[in-house]
Amino acid sequence: MATRPSWRGHLKLSLVTCPVALYTAVNPAGDVHFHLINPKTNNRVRMVTTDPDTGPVDRKDLVKGFEIEKDQYVFVTPEELESVKLESTKIIDIERFLPADEIDRTYWDHPYFLAPDGDLAQEAFAVIRDAMAGAGRIALGRAVISTRERLIAVEPSGKGMMAWTLRSKDEVKNANAVFGDIKATKPDKEMVEVAERIIEQKEAPFDPSKFTDRYEDALKALIEAKRKGHKVEEVEQPEDTNVIDLMAALRASLGKKARSHSSAKGSKGRKASTKGKTSGSAKRRKAS
Repeated sequence: MATRPSWRGHLKLSLVTCPVALYTAVNPAGDVHFHLINPKTNNRVRMVTTDPDTGPVDRKDLVKGFEIEKDQYVFVTPEELESVKLESTKIIDIERFLPADEIDRTYWDHPYFLAPDGDLAQEAFAVIRDAMAGAGRIALGRAVISTRERLIAVEPSGKGMMAWTLRSKDEVKNANAVFGDIKATKPDKEMVEVAERIIEQKEAPFDPSKFTDRYEDALKALIEAKRKGHKVEEVEQPEDTNVIDLMAALRASLGKKARSHSSAKGSKGRKASTKGKTSGSAKRRKAS
């Protein structure tokens, strides 16, 4: 495998274990990165570690500390951090199985590819993968990633498996803090039906290639324009929507989609009709 693993260890199901490796499944978001520049010298500004009393400090002389009170710290050495390693540092021990839809989507975090690490791991890996696929279940285990033990959800995916880190209960906020103020109103049935028809018209399979980061594309265009010395024109800002008649807006949305659909069908029909006429004229010329 070309990419470098983020984690290496063992996947354990009861007494069955096999060496595995985790590979991050996503690329870092955003390719456009800016640096802080001093415009007077055109130099890139460097961030220097500084003690407010003594001035700049060399990073190699710094230690890790946990604040227990205001300006009071407990220092921890690398050796002490090494001593608290858990079994999950090197083993994903499957603790239970459950249907994937039992886990609230809010808890799903970072995706990884999980693959056997070496030829000797292939058979045991395949047994665990196919057994999970047959049962229609995902596995929950734990793994220490980036000095933190994370709950891991593992599920079959083609020839390999996917592993997702799950957020802890403390990380997920209570939705009622936001949704609690939403009024329990019952919308008009006819309006809902029109909205459902709009939804039906917009149904389409998921195709990630159709979705690009338009903001990043705009940033790249801005940078390219400035690089070439072109004047950057201000983009017209979208107007705020102000829907006064909700039913009228829904019907207009439905009609707009329907007109667009019929126009496309009509265009195809005209092309087919024109093609037929051309073909007929050619046949008549050939016959004459």
